[in-house]
Amino acid sequence: MLVLITYDVNTTTALGRRRLRKVAQVCENFGQRVQCSVFECLVDPEQFAELKHKLVQLIDKDRDSLRFYLLGAKWRGRVEHIGAKQSYDPEGFLMI
Repeated sequence: MLVLITYDVNTTTALGRRRLRKVAQVCENFGQRVQCSVFECLVDPEQFAELKHKLVQLIDKDRDSLRFYLLGAKWRGRVEHIGAKQSYDPEGFLMI
């Protein structure tokens, strides 16, 4: 399933900047950054549970915001890209 993750981490303190880096690192381990604080993650239910758990443990619930948009397995008809940044296919060929 495709999950869109957005976050807003308060970076007015050194701890906030550290949380921001850690949240981004966790997201990068599961998906692709499509905007500054937005990731598309193609995961199965177990991976999603792990990802969500890790992120919830990282954020400060009084200062930060974290959103999960579950686009499901039939996500292709629900995502449209227009603009400068090149779109990518999360199910496509990945060259490392």
